Amino acid sequence: MSFRLASSPHQHNRRTTSQVMGWVMLAAIPGILAQTIVFGWGTIVHLLLAVITAVATEAAFLELRKKDFERAIMDGSAVLTAILLAVSIPPFAPWWISVLGTFFAIAIVKQLYGGLGNNLFNPAMAAYVMLLVSFPVQMTGWLPAAGLTEYSHSLLDAIWMIFSGYSYDGYSLLQLRSDIDGVTMATALDTLKTDLSQGFTYTESLTRHNVFYAAGGWLWVNLAYLFGGLIMLKKGIIRWHIPAAMLLALAAFSGVMWLVDADRYASPLFHLCSGGIMLGAFFIATDPVSASTTAKGRLWFGAAIGMWIYLIRTFGGYPDAIAFAVIIMNMAVPLIDYYTRPRTYGHGVSKTRRPKG
Repeated sequence: MSFRLASSPHQHNRRTTSQVMGWVMLAAIPGILAQTIVFGWGTIVHLLLAVITAVATEAAFLELRKKDFERAIMDGSAVLTAILLAVSIPPFAPWWISVLGTFFAIAIVKQLYGGLGNNLFNPAMAAYVMLLVSFPVQMTGWLPAAGLTEYSHSLLDAIWMIFSGYSYDGYSLLQLRSDIDGVTMATALDTLKTDLSQGFTYTESLTRHNVFYAAGGWLWVNLAYLFGGLIMLKKGIIRWHIPAAMLLALAAFSGVMWLVDADRYASPLFHLCSGGIMLGAFFIATDPVSASTTAKGRLWFGAAIGMWIYLIRTFGGYPDAIAFAVIIMNMAVPLIDYYTRPRTYGHGVSKTRRPKG
């Protein structure tokens, strides 16, 4: 018998990449279901379009690179990227939005950097930023929460709207975005930002145009993604550092400003329950490739994301800022890891002095 020597760390990895990706996708199911119930079947349609595009793009580029594309596709990373991007896209956005965004995420952000493990940026969020900057109208066309729309919509309506621009009954997206009072609805974050800029107080904004109930729809979606995130923590798929630091930082910054002027700034509860904050905290910011790799670094990384989310939401030009915050901090990861790397074992220990004489 012979021993095979290898360098540290000497630990056994009990999960393969495909198993980790599978657990993340399973944990995302409650959030996807809640999002479909609240905003309609368009989420599922875009998810299917994105997954098909991701697999086809991954296979094509790996074939061009003379790689084993069957084995690479089976790891699930491309499918997970497609899912995270699809749930970030408005449910009734045109079909080419999800196709173009997914192609950009896989081909440009992932494969041109060398494939899985080499990409600097989170592929889904980089693609989301590209789409938002390039097509702001299509990327901000979110529907009101279920029960607030003037016109109901089915799976058939979603398919027709995504591929033709009109529902099966001939309604436009503008009509479907109208609430029961006939007012075109935006997301709760966007409506709050607009109301505050027009001189309304935070309390007044919550009661205008059913903003409070619209935020309630996002509340259920966030709770569903929180549930999935807790499952991943329980299974050891992700670590607590990034989501905890991100949520605490967002709560701290929003709490201080809310205490300073409660009429002008939203409460911490509103920030934590609006937009895709739980999706970002547990499923996006924790990406093992583009996030910080040290324990202290993860805390700084998550806290900085929470800070950037609040600053951009409050003072920036976009209502939600998760993608921008993640991309900004992806660029800072090498610096964070450099200054938070653990001390090498034995480094800094003074040598035993030899006795005199």
